Amino acid sequence: MATVFLGLGTNLGNRPANLTAAIAALSELGEVEACSRIFETAPLYVTDQPAFLNMAVKLRTALAPRELLAALKSLEDELGRVASVRYGPRLIDLDILLYDDVVLNQDVLTIPHPRLHERRFALVPLVELAANVAHPLSGRTMAQLLAALPVEDDVVPTAEALV
Repeated sequence: MATVFLGLGTNLGNRPANLTAAIAALSELGEVEACSRIFETAPLYVTDQPAFLNMAVKLRTALAPRELLAALKSLEDELGRVASVRYGPRLIDLDILLYDDVVLNQDVLTIPHPRLHERRFALVPLVELAANVAHPLSGRTMAQLLAALPVEDDVVPTAEALV
């Protein structure tokens, strides 16, 4: 069994319900051991879109990395995600942030997530679950990676509850 940390994001429709549905669906892939709080974040890259709700999930799974990626993409489809522009609006986004201490760089999958160290919207919730987990490439903990980023007001805990 592998310990995997996933990033979940949504900015379309009923955002809390989207996260709730995603967590329920993830339980089909393994054991959801922990969930971070939900954070509201401003969109990056493509800024003319609604704000995101983001969170992190700790999952124990028997699926190998590529099998997990395929299962996550299938779940996104089942949950109603429609392909759009890169970094554009989405009903649900399920990203593998860390998979044990695996380092993988393939055409369709890079682990750890290649932009994890620069994304507050991923690191803030991840630190709630894995503050002392070391990045397998840099050796720095998730808390250290977060502390190295500029402090901004772009990742705010919400009062949103999972439904």
